[in-house]
Amino acid sequence: MCWNLRNVTIPNSVTSIGSSAFDGCTSLRNITIPNSVTIIGDDAFYNCQRLGGVTIPNSVTNIGTSAFAYCTSLTSITIPNSITTLPDNLFSVCTSLSSVIIPNSVTSIGSAFGGCTSLRNVVIPNSVTNIGYEAFASCTGLRSVTIPNSVTCIGEFVFYNCTSLTSITIPSSVTSIGNDAFSQCPSLTGVYFEGNAPSIGVYVFLGDNNVTVYYLLGTTGWSYFLSQVSILGALWNPLIQTGDGSLGVQTNQFGFNINWASGQTVVVEACTDLANPIWSPVGTNTLPGGSSYFSDPQWTNYPGRFYRIRSP
Repeated sequence: MCWNLRNVTIPNSVTSIGSSAFDGCTSLRNITIPNSVTIIGDDAFYNCQRLGGVTIPNSVTNIGTSAFAYCTSLTSITIPNSITTLPDNLFSVCTSLSSVIIPNSVTSIGSAFGGCTSLRNVVIPNSVTNIGYEAFASCTGLRSVTIPNSVTCIGEFVFYNCTSLTSITIPSSVTSIGNDAFSQCPSLTGVYFEGNAPSIGVYVFLGDNNVTVYYLLGTTGWSYFLSQVSILGALWNPLIQTGDGSLGVQTNQFGFNINWASGQTVVVEACTDLANPIWSPVGTNTLPGGSSYFSDPQWTNYPGRFYRIRSP
């Protein structure tokens, strides 16, 4: 271990950074990895506590387990399009890591980000089919996660102890959720399912005392699912957003955002008298990505107008 090593420039003749090459170089601050490197081995930069930033070139096709684990000063990293798997413990306990870009080449995520307590938001690309054991466990700052329709399995302990996670949407492609996947997430209030009930492990929502499972009308399997997890369930209905700043006059038209499941269609109806309501459709919105903005160009023709939404 070279405890006093601070800066390293690797020449273009190097094609592989071997296992534990810089393991424990606790003073290492900067390193330049050339385009000649194709492999970064297991534990290559393990416990390089002062390493603040790394650019991984597109030439790298394989990164080993725990390659950047315990790099507690690492704040951001861009993973190249040449990588298909994020292996176990890749960035484990990188407590300063607040931003990460996962490319569309990645198909599988192992326990890569466990203990990344500064990670706030994660977008998982459409190429990923499997989120493995403890992938984001104890990411206590994680507030939002986007899971794409390509994912079929959410593994065991994936979001265990994500204490700041408040809601998550599960796409219809997910057919199984492993043991303790969302356990000890006390801030979790809503889990929104876009498809039928998946198979479920044990203790999936253990310690989540405020959570409700929301599901769409016409989907199946929820009676058994809810009996297994012993939490509240409710129909997931479209919702007019009143607190996001969209409700009101925008560019000379009255409107508002509508949130619901991605790809669903919502009919907006209006009336002028709630005492004797005659509701008439005034718009039909499809919600790509789960949200859509409705505007009413006729709003100035009425002294007052009321709105409601429904599925077709």
